[in-house]
Amino acid sequence: MMAKRATLLVLAAIGLGFAAAPAAAQDYPTRPVTLVVPFAAGGPTDAIARIVGERMRTSLGQPVLVENVSGAGGSIGVGRVARAAPDGYNVSVGNLSSHVFNGAIYSLPYDLLADFEPVALLSFQPLLIVARQGMPAGNLKELIAWLKANPDKATQGTPGAGTAAHIAGAFFQRETGTRFAFVPYRGTGPAMQDLVAGQIDLMIDTPTNPLPHVRAGTIKVFAVAAASRLPSAPDVPTVDEAGLPGFHFPFWQALWVPKGTPKPIVDKLNGAVVEALADPAVRQKLAAQGQEIPSRDQQTPQALGAYHKAEIEKWWPIVKAANIKAD
Repeated sequence: MMAKRATLLVLAAIGLGFAAAPAAAQDYPTRPVTLVVPFAAGGPTDAIARIVGERMRTSLGQPVLVENVSGAGGSIGVGRVARAAPDGYNVSVGNLSSHVFNGAIYSLPYDLLADFEPVALLSFQPLLIVARQGMPAGNLKELIAWLKANPDKATQGTPGAGTAAHIAGAFFQRETGTRFAFVPYRGTGPAMQDLVAGQIDLMIDTPTNPLPHVRAGTIKVFAVAAASRLPSAPDVPTVDEAGLPGFHFPFWQALWVPKGTPKPIVDKLNGAVVEALADPAVRQKLAAQGQEIPSRDQQTPQALGAYHKAEIEKWWPIVKAANIKAD
């Protein structure tokens, strides 16, 4: 009799455990949600997290905090979320560098696909191909021809080894059959200063940094690495128009949660993001950051999952073939 009663108690406890999980997901969130940004405060990923997170709190009914956990190219902050409980209270904010490139550059203690559940794509930002004002080329085709005529003589500034700018340059070399040297700097600012001064030849960068110098006439712009022109610079041709079709390099930002997070929680977070991205005030703030908002069909967890996988399949071979290593 005692053994039977003990068995019944164990079964009842198991039943309560199964019942508690859906209830917890249904009540979520009951406390603040933390967006873990794997980079220092003040950068574009941090700014996007704060803009979107502030609006998400309205939908979720709880504070949405931003915590910056930087280091090792973003892998420390991403690893923090990979090891967190799958309860929706720790959300990874990341981008093409932290959630794609790092897997080909670092030996990571987590799997970028298997250890995360996708939540939503947040934004895109294409890159601009720019050069010093004294560059002899007047358009993209002429730039490529000049680089081919002067192999290994030109220099491209980057904000560091393994960054998006560095990998974009390696991709450019592969697609055009050109060769030039990479000059790593401690950030985009010093590199841009040297480009303006004519100390380096090229940069491939997000629009926010070079556009003021383009408008001031101190550097040249050849094309935007995207399928459509920039609303903030409609006179700049796309790479397709300028003679390098398909050289598209959208630098994107997105959200993930730890693997095993219940679907109702993922859906609730996704719904909060969708509502945020539909808010005119949020859209205006993101546009001011040079960000483009993905279409509604690109904002689902399934769309991010498929896109993330495709980006890894595209970029890892390029990064590894270029033998790009972290600083």
